[in-house]
Amino acid sequence: MGFSSTKNKLLQGVFATSLSLILAASSQPAVLGADTSDSVVLNAMEKELNRSFSKLKDIGPEKLYFLSYSVYDIKNVVLSANYGALDDDSDDHDRRLSVDLRVGSKELDNTHQIRGSSFGMPMSFISFSASSFTFPLDDDEVAVRDTLWLTTDRALKAAQKKFFHVKANKQVKIEAEDESNDFSEAPKVVHSEKPVEFSIDRKAWGDTLRKASAIYKDYPSIFYSGVDLKAESVRRFLVNSEGSKIDDSRFEFRVTTSASAMAKDGMVVSLFDSIEVTEPGKYPSPEKVEAMVKQLAQSVIELANAPAAQPYVGPAILNGKASGVFFHEVLGHRIEGHRQKDEYEGRTFTQKVGEKIMPPFISVKDDPTLEKLGDNLLVGNYKFDDEGVAAQRVNIVENGILKNFLMGRSPIRNFANSNGHGRCVPGMHPVARQANLIVESQKKVPYKKLRAMLLAEAKAQHKPYGLVIDEIAGGFTTTQSFMPQSYSLLPLRVTKVFVDGRPDELTRGVNIVGTPLASLEKIVFASTETATFNGRCGAESGWVPVSASSPSLLIKTIELEKGLKEQERPPILPPPISEKKK
Repeated sequence: MGFSSTKNKLLQGVFATSLSLILAASSQPAVLGADTSDSVVLNAMEKELNRSFSKLKDIGPEKLYFLSYSVYDIKNVVLSANYGALDDDSDDHDRRLSVDLRVGSKELDNTHQIRGSSFGMPMSFISFSASSFTFPLDDDEVAVRDTLWLTTDRALKAAQKKFFHVKANKQVKIEAEDESNDFSEAPKVVHSEKPVEFSIDRKAWGDTLRKASAIYKDYPSIFYSGVDLKAESVRRFLVNSEGSKIDDSRFEFRVTTSASAMAKDGMVVSLFDSIEVTEPGKYPSPEKVEAMVKQLAQSVIELANAPAAQPYVGPAILNGKASGVFFHEVLGHRIEGHRQKDEYEGRTFTQKVGEKIMPPFISVKDDPTLEKLGDNLLVGNYKFDDEGVAAQRVNIVENGILKNFLMGRSPIRNFANSNGHGRCVPGMHPVARQANLIVESQKKVPYKKLRAMLLAEAKAQHKPYGLVIDEIAGGFTTTQSFMPQSYSLLPLRVTKVFVDGRPDELTRGVNIVGTPLASLEKIVFASTETATFNGRCGAESGWVPVSASSPSLLIKTIELEKGLKEQERPPILPPPISEKKK
């Protein structure tokens, strides 16, 4: 599992108010919103689902007991510029279908984990939804139903075959630690909203990106740079055999800039920054984009000229964005519900509900219903998850004590129902995922005081300096029991703060490493300010938008290891722009 920036070309290879009505899973339908959609696609989906479910439910050796269709209508515009020239100006329209079809019963069905391995990977990693990547773009009822019919047929045959293996696997394997059901009921949801429409003045934005990317011409030692724009709307249609019917939309607009330079020792340093908007038309000004690029260019040069850091164990401040990613990796993935009954998971916190797992002044929640936290935009917000369940706030940790897990519709021991966290990218099967993770502290001081506490802690540990970690690319963690259950964060800017009063020193080239139980216990204090890291989180169900918000944290002991250093020499010739300047 990994957590990365919203768009970071440089690091794409790196991993990684609760509703009682909904939670009750009552037999009474819960109608949220109104059924006002006149969509040809949604109505065709409903007709074909009713036909398929009624005629197929008793065909085959195992009973079909649940069927769901999800269609994602995706429209995007992409612009990209480098060194003052556009290198991408494109738009795309795509529709993707996912079919979740279950045979057997909610107690045991075809989605049950097959314990064994395939090509060295546990079977739990293999998706059990059927997808079609050639879905009609036109609103033609016959074409839509024909695609649904064929995909459902494939899904039913695959499900019957898979369930045969499930039953055989249970006969030859030892009893699982958690024999919870494979599926949970959820209330009927009927909701529709007006589709998101957006327009982009591509000529004007092309000019903005050209001008902004040309700023890097003033920094010849930056060998890679770019400024990118992506505007995307996703309209989602969902129907299922429980009677749910959803037609909703989301929109995201991002301008991202990234740049790389090479230090004298051959290490490549990279930084990025981005501006996110979730309402059409409320786009940043050209001046704001240019200011972001100038700041980033100066920071990359400063970082390339900084000395390389060395391995370190001692006190550190994780500034807000970095501490948000810290909690996302150290805690967040380990409290996703489906991992608690997966026999190949380390299940760090499975047996610790009701126990203290971190200092008593820290509380953690995940709330996908929030669009903002203060002035910070939260990109992990949604109304309904990808299993058709209403989004809900989950209080994960209260005063240091573990209280809850993030749940999709796969039950675990003592947690029988979804709390609206089943998420995926279009075409993959949903599992329990983070959305908007928020860390709160009762022990807070102004940042200046937190820095003084860092120096005091460094002195107490007889360390010549403490560290401040503020820029971070993301991180990754391993939670499976067949691998080291550790985490790694990828800081970009690390500053030494000396106890003898010397000026701070910027350094580069280290990763934060550790194990979760030990790391969470070492939080000492927090700042009064909260910052948010918006990005993408990668796991079994794809890369989904997430936010992690936290105050800056003083950590008593943190470990840093040296990062990867490239072995290539710099380009033999300087860039052409440098000769022109001479």
